[in-house]
Amino acid sequence: MEKQYVVDDITVKDTWRLFHIISEFVEGFENLSTIQPAISIFGSARCKEGDLLYTRAYNLSKLLGKNGFNIITGGGGGVMEAANKGAAEAGVKSVGLNIELPFEQVPNRYANITLQFRYFFVRKVMFVKYAMAYIVLPGGFGTLDECFEALTLIQTKKIKPFPVILVDSSYWRGLVEWMKANLLSYDKISPEDLETFKVIDEAGEIVQYLKKFVIL
Repeated sequence: MEKQYVVDDITVKDTWRLFHIISEFVEGFENLSTIQPAISIFGSARCKEGDLLYTRAYNLSKLLGKNGFNIITGGGGGVMEAANKGAAEAGVKSVGLNIELPFEQVPNRYANITLQFRYFFVRKVMFVKYAMAYIVLPGGFGTLDECFEALTLIQTKKIKPFPVILVDSSYWRGLVEWMKANLLSYDKISPEDLETFKVIDEAGEIVQYLKKFVIL
């Protein structure tokens, strides 16, 4: 009898979890449907205002905003805060898709559209669905996760190809060389898979490249 109660309890919890997942999708769709064209920007949450990486993210985002691109970030600190700040100051939509974490990621104050997510996979859908490009600055596991998620979806043709730009060649060089020396040489990827992303350092060059993909 006790065992049956436990099973039923888990089933009930899963049912309510499903409703919560659906509600997150609905909220995301309703709030983000008018933000095109938008760029999703990723990077480390660990840099601080005044750091070179923070300044780089801020300047790039502000330039993108001045050229008509709205900005989507993960809504937290570091690169995310810098990118939201640049977008807000440029007068475009500055979106923060915040995630509930055990150590409580605090939404930064520069996002003028803030959404809260419990589930990473719902949040990932929003990044992909409403962005016409990804810009990936130096970051850790979370940054790599978002980057390779997009590259995998492009590789497997689950989404239409869109620009994935890695910023700071000195940071990404080792990873790109490893992919060529190991993934490609061991036949784990195809040569064309290495064309699903670009490494670009200059903000102006990034803006001009992205303009080729959208009519502003």
